[in-house]
Amino acid sequence: MRLPRRRPRLLAALLLTPLLAGCFASGSGDGDGGTADAKDGSRLRVALAFPPAENLSPYGADATILSRLGVTEGLTALDANGAAAPALAASWRRENDRTWLFTLREAAFQDGTEVTPAAVAASLTHATEAKPAPAALSGVTLTAKAEGAGVVRVTTDAPDPVLPLRLSSPSLAILSPKAYDAKGAADPAGTATGPFELTDVEGSTSARLDRFDDYWGGRAQASGIDARFIADGTARANALRTGQLDLAEAIPVAQAATLDADSRRETATTRTTSLHLNARSGAFENASLRAAARAAVDTSALAEGVYENHADAGTGIYGPAVTWAASKRVPPARSARASRPSDTSITLATYDNRPELPEVAQVLKQQLEKAGFTVKLKVSEYSRLESDALAGRFDAFVLARNTLVDTGDPVAVLAGDYTCDGGYNIAQLCDKTVDAAVAKAESTADTAERQDAVMAAEAAILRTDAVVPLVHQRVVTGVGRQVSGVLLDPYERTLVGTGTRR
Repeated sequence: MRLPRRRPRLLAALLLTPLLAGCFASGSGDGDGGTADAKDGSRLRVALAFPPAENLSPYGADATILSRLGVTEGLTALDANGAAAPALAASWRRENDRTWLFTLREAAFQDGTEVTPAAVAASLTHATEAKPAPAALSGVTLTAKAEGAGVVRVTTDAPDPVLPLRLSSPSLAILSPKAYDAKGAADPAGTATGPFELTDVEGSTSARLDRFDDYWGGRAQASGIDARFIADGTARANALRTGQLDLAEAIPVAQAATLDADSRRETATTRTTSLHLNARSGAFENASLRAAARAAVDTSALAEGVYENHADAGTGIYGPAVTWAASKRVPPARSARASRPSDTSITLATYDNRPELPEVAQVLKQQLEKAGFTVKLKVSEYSRLESDALAGRFDAFVLARNTLVDTGDPVAVLAGDYTCDGGYNIAQLCDKTVDAAVAKAESTADTAERQDAVMAAEAAILRTDAVVPLVHQRVVTGVGRQVSGVLLDPYERTLVGTGTRR
């Protein structure tokens, strides 16, 4: 559908300068921010691996598509060290253990209206009412209210020492009042605040974005983005190699060597690929069979074989990119001993948007069959599998998950993926010990103590064998020779910003 273009206002582009040079959210990877003389900059041709699964709703997996294309922003962003940094909020302070005050910068929505405390509070309120709840709000209840000129008061029902990190989540992006319909559904087209405005969407195949000239952080150097959703990794690599693309995310490791050295960027990420076992129903409701599956897996064969050493063997939910995790890791006390599968039939599913995953699943199939399981393999695009995976219709699911993407806080992935009320609980895990351990981590304010609590919670989760960490990934991004200013970060929230150009 073609979306109407709105007449841009020129105030912010003329009066405001980039204020996030040290952050991933809007600056250039080469340090060159947006400039007012970029009026005739070339459009960028970008290929993303994942087609929209939820009609580009900001509340689910599609939120990172919007973030990576420079469409949406939150009150805060993550800097290179994973700390909360200013975005739509210029500053903040903690009033008490449950209340924070965020001071907004002068900014405009892409529909021409002003970013006001009332609009921000309403946007956050819509996020709290979304079903399912955004992963960043798992286990958290918050209330947002306008508080005088330029200030938003955010109150949580329990102390939340990492609220500024939580509000950096792509799923908590701020949209204008015009974005929401009567049922609370959010449409980011022309209603966000980022340097690029979503103007045209062709189903799950492509999208057009035009430069938002009124962006508070300065006008982008590229005049727009032509985004294509290409699930096939080889096709993405070929299109980059033949000059049809400027940027291609998630280049398959098998294709990386075919690109020139100056056309590929390898980034250590906080993404872990894991085997999730359905602990609620089917064969793996039996803890002893989960233990048997875990014992059958050889992670080194995956890191060295499938990933061709572009990944590290799985050691836990958090990998080497989470630099403090290894020294604090607690060995799990397994809750069950492995039993013999005796030809137990299971369905193992994964998606092909990340091209290594079908091969990972094939190797796992062989390993599990060698241990005595009978395995049926199902592979499809992620968008076709997500609802069934979340509903627990598979016995096992191979998932590549960035453990810090939701908030930058390591507790969030635990609460969202492994607690009884978690909104992204593919393992269908509901364990009182796990919930208690995650709750303790959530309530711990001191950074070092919070990290200790996180690793204790990780041990409690691994104890159940509902998740088997396989590999910790490094991601290869294809970058055209004439392209500069690409935003690469371990959280995989950004790709294109004001300084990205060719």
